[in-house]
Amino acid sequence: MQKLAAAHPATLIVFDLLENDAGKSLLKVPLRERRTTLEKFAGKNLKSVAAVKLSPATTSLVQARKWFEKAGGNLDGVMAKRVDLPYASGERTAMVKVKNIRTADCVVGGFRYASGSKLIGSLLLGLHDDAGLLHHVGFTSAFKTADRRALTKKFEALRKRPGFTGNAPGGPSRWSTERSGEWEPVAPKVVVEVAYDHFTGERFRHGTKIVRWRNDKAPKQCTLDQVAHREGRAIALL
Repeated sequence: MQKLAAAHPATLIVFDLLENDAGKSLLKVPLRERRTTLEKFAGKNLKSVAAVKLSPATTSLVQARKWFEKAGGNLDGVMAKRVDLPYASGERTAMVKVKNIRTADCVVGGFRYASGSKLIGSLLLGLHDDAGLLHHVGFTSAFKTADRRALTKKFEALRKRPGFTGNAPGGPSRWSTERSGEWEPVAPKVVVEVAYDHFTGERFRHGTKIVRWRNDKAPKQCTLDQVAHREGRAIALL
């Protein structure tokens, strides 16, 4: 353990203070005051401790945008917090996490086999409108080759028409081919969270990437309002 600690030293980034050095609780104190107290505490106690650092903070939108532009790798975004609110234990009501990615929870309404294969090539994604109709909005094929056989077995067992009750795959498109109209409908029971870059013209402009399977979410909860007005912008995740 000591060898690993020496080879890969950890750094603790301190971003809040819930009790001052006199033992007084700061839970009900607004962040504006907690931050001031934290900075004083850090100046007094952390200067000589290399493994513990004070997190940067600003009220300047210009500076926050600069930090956001540098996000990537180990940093995936910027935390924005309400300076006028007390500490919200176990909640995210006092902050938002701004990430330079977009995700949506979609229903799998069908699939296509890979070219010349009996294994799944892509899953067809859908979102519900206000009337409850499931519209085809794109696809995902970014899963591991080793998983294709299990996915094929899973979704072949779910084959059932119509799959999509609104706009269906294979409609007129400049990208359509004979094969693009070939797809297998499935019962809309499986929800998957996908990451995407743009949503325009009622569909994802490119293939999406699977983030996780959402066994905890009902298909009817997967609605088009997730992607409304998100074209080309970062999103705030509560």
